[in-house]
Amino acid sequence: MTVLFDARNAAVIADPYPALARLREADPVHWDANLGGWMLTRYDDIRRSLRDPRLSSDRMRPFFAHLSDEARGSLADLGAHMALWAVFNDPPDHTRLRGLMNRAFTTAAIAALRPKVAAIVENLVDDLLAQPEPDFIECFAYPLPATVIALLIGVPLEDVDLLKRWSDDLGSFVLASRLSADKYSRANAAIREMNSYFGDLVEARRRNPAEDVASAMVAAQERGNFLSRDELVAACVLLLFAGHETTTHLIGNGLLALLRHPEQMRQLREGRHNDALVANAVEEMLRWDGPSLAQVRVVAADYELDGRVMKAGERVFQMLAAANRDPGTFAEPDRFDISRSDSNRHLTFGFGIHFCLGAPLARLEGQVAFPILLERLRDIALAAPPDWSDSIVVRGLNGLRIHCTAA
Repeated sequence: MTVLFDARNAAVIADPYPALARLREADPVHWDANLGGWMLTRYDDIRRSLRDPRLSSDRMRPFFAHLSDEARGSLADLGAHMALWAVFNDPPDHTRLRGLMNRAFTTAAIAALRPKVAAIVENLVDDLLAQPEPDFIECFAYPLPATVIALLIGVPLEDVDLLKRWSDDLGSFVLASRLSADKYSRANAAIREMNSYFGDLVEARRRNPAEDVASAMVAAQERGNFLSRDELVAACVLLLFAGHETTTHLIGNGLLALLRHPEQMRQLREGRHNDALVANAVEEMLRWDGPSLAQVRVVAADYELDGRVMKAGERVFQMLAAANRDPGTFAEPDRFDISRSDSNRHLTFGFGIHFCLGAPLARLEGQVAFPILLERLRDIALAAPPDWSDSIVVRGLNGLRIHCTAA
């Protein structure tokens, strides 16, 4: 049948939801020739599939295995490193690697960050107000989570900009849809630099432990958790990369949703001291236009759904954004309402064993950031059209230029 979803189309990049709705209604188990994989768009199908072991998270090893010998050799650092990320592994390796990273996101560790997050937000708002037409992503939505995750891991704040450059180059491989001529070589060079950087950090923490996650993971390794040095370094890189990407887009997309729904912005501003309302508002931002467009799996064993057979080796795009607007799950799903009662059923953070490890931290940052933003800023308005990323995995903004005044 006619392709209903073109991830390269500018209109779809700006607003994928009408196309996803047509796909969900007409062909919810859809083979997409452009993507070279299956697209699932119904809430129940995606939720079940996220827990089904026939759909594997190990998509990096097959990708590199299909490259030519020459290409694989030139990307050796990238291939070896990406294979160690917990998000690209199935049990039992996933279980072991995730157990290590769980030490970064204990309830106590997250709660202890709240006053630090608030202080960072206040400083960033000062910087925002000092500019006539700031790019909200560049000035606020990116530096907030990047600074927080750096503090958590134990990265010096003066190195955050350097790590952002490496992270952006890595993201061009992991997240972007469009193919640039040097996309893979830049990602391979970035991984080489990040491996060296975090290798030095791990060794420094081994000699002189500190109160940070890098030290906690080194201590876990030394207690016999069977983690190699390369796995430890890969865990640090993944935490840094994933720890800011999701939250950046939660905050950027969330502000844009409020700008497009001024009555909801007014309601949140007036209720900014109501913790329950603020928490629910963040959940609605995650549901409405959250930072996850899709998760990608590889079929490990034939998987049948609605009479369509997905063969081993084929890719499956679980379209989380479509699931979050499924009328079979959410009341009036195409209405943005920060007080709705069903927002927390969203699948933005995934489901099952790969549920986003950093979800509590992302929620905390959103719950701290928006009340302060709405307390201190007035007359917030777009100064230019939003600049959306073309990623088929992440739903987020490259730039969001705004006007605002001090309250």
